[in-house]
Amino acid sequence: MQNDTFLRALLREPTDHTPLWLMRQAGRYLPEYNATRRRAGSFLALCKTPELACEVTLQPLARWPLDAAILFSDILTVPDAMGLGLYFVEGEGPKFRDTVRDEAAVARLAAPDPEVELRYVMDAVRTIRGALDGRVPLIGFSGSPWTLACYMVEGGGSDDFRQVKKMLYARPDLMHRMLSVTADAVRDYLNAQIRAGAQAVMIFDTWGGVLPDGHYQRFSLAYMRRVLEGLSLEREERGPDGSVRRVRVPSIVFTKGGGLWLEDIAASGCDAVGLDWTVNLGQARARVGARVALQGNLDPMVLMAEPAQVQAEAVQVLERFGVPQPGYGHVFNLGHGISQFTPPESVTALVETVHAYSREQRRRGAAAVSR
Repeated sequence: MQNDTFLRALLREPTDHTPLWLMRQAGRYLPEYNATRRRAGSFLALCKTPELACEVTLQPLARWPLDAAILFSDILTVPDAMGLGLYFVEGEGPKFRDTVRDEAAVARLAAPDPEVELRYVMDAVRTIRGALDGRVPLIGFSGSPWTLACYMVEGGGSDDFRQVKKMLYARPDLMHRMLSVTADAVRDYLNAQIRAGAQAVMIFDTWGGVLPDGHYQRFSLAYMRRVLEGLSLEREERGPDGSVRRVRVPSIVFTKGGGLWLEDIAASGCDAVGLDWTVNLGQARARVGARVALQGNLDPMVLMAEPAQVQAEAVQVLERFGVPQPGYGHVFNLGHGISQFTPPESVTALVETVHAYSREQRRRGAAAVSR
């Protein structure tokens, strides 16, 4: 591995700078991505063609010295593989042909075989790993069981989550059965990505924050914990000399709007907790101590500002976390996915600032200790 800074930060090992990657870093803000998407014909075709998924995964790395690549795919590939019929409507986002709202629909659910129904994702992971050739680590991912259930019950996105919350309150037994099957599907999916070559995995709990306290722990966090407990978080890596060693595959859990439950998430068994921009990073560090690394948490809308403002806000995030001490880790990221309207030059300012300032932070910290 030419640059394993991201993996070492997740495992709370010393790094010479704060590693940086961006949620949704391969996306519509890049003209080269839009060109590849047009060539693919549709978003789903882009996801389901491993060579094109590899192409767009690597595009941000051609522009910037990011510290990790993330598999180009979509969280809804899992319910699609469960037979719900995923499709996209221009300007409206993802939709499902079939919804899961009653006992019969829940009974029909079954975890797909990731090497069959989702083989195209595993082929993409293998293709990307080969193309990266050890340059930076590759992140695999899935939606959380609760977040996937939201889309499966609602039939797409939602403003009020009326249908899924109706099921949760009126038929909690049905909701638990659905989440149980979905958790098994997510576990199998992530394990298959690890076997295919993913070097870290992330669970996106995009809609966990819409749940009340108590219900979040029962209907979202409990099932993410179940997924984590079932993951094989080690894989064999072959070195350039042909030797084989066992390496740890770190896991990240990100609940958007989950700052209230930071301690609970940190105790779930993950290696790192992702934070949105509503959380003070320094306070989060004090709350969880050295139990987990932290990832985040710049407001994505900062990137709409001029480069000087981007630099200043990035420095604030780094200063809030402070100099990483032994046993602590920080991965710089946005508090959610990058907007399609982001000027690429703002990302340039961000990457340069995070790398340069975090190195200077460490130099000053080392000098203070030596005095």
